[in-house]
Amino acid sequence: MSSFACWSLSLLILFYSPGSGEKAFEVYIWSEKQIVEATESWKINCSTSCAAPDVGGLETPTNKIILDEHPQGKWKQFLVSNVSKDTVFLCHFTCSGKQQSDSLNIRVYQPPAQVTLKLQPPRVLVGEDFTIECTVSPVKPLERLTLSLLRGRETLKNQTFGGAETVPQEATATFNSTALKKDGLNFSCQAELDLRPHGGYIIRSISEYQILEVYDLLLRSLQLSLL
Repeated sequence: MSSFACWSLSLLILFYSPGSGEKAFEVYIWSEKQIVEATESWKINCSTSCAAPDVGGLETPTNKIILDEHPQGKWKQFLVSNVSKDTVFLCHFTCSGKQQSDSLNIRVYQPPAQVTLKLQPPRVLVGEDFTIECTVSPVKPLERLTLSLLRGRETLKNQTFGGAETVPQEATATFNSTALKKDGLNFSCQAELDLRPHGGYIIRSISEYQILEVYDLLLRSLQLSLL
């Protein structure tokens, strides 16, 4: 055998020998959802490239049950539920005495269940100032929330919120305005929770409509004088 062939064979043995740092097998985790509501249940799969693993499973502090599994234990499907906060799930398998794992962080959201709109004061004269205040019940993640204050179909203000809160938080948006004759319209507030960056969808809730009562003293005086 030539010296070049011997050198090549030695290099291959070194590269593929135990302890060279290469994994002998792989572990994979797959989740049906990346973000969930606390009341939801969903599926998580754990699988491995090992042909005949010694043991394998899913580590989680939440409730889980096995729905299905491979006859040789190469994959397992779990139904997970009762998650109350952002949680890391860990799939692990042992193959020929060696263990490998893979993890996935699942976020928990709380939708805007209740949206309340207040007009302060509810009755004004033309030209007087009033305030529109919108409050939404605790929401998570707060940084994905937008509150829109509406007059009829016109958007008066869009309010977003920064910061990644770890627990659900209430949110409030206000808008100060001056009463016009046309302000005898419906005012409302829409809460929009955009979960698309986390693999979810948009959740919308809207408040009950409120009507601002606007009075014109000149018009009222003219009406009284004609009586």
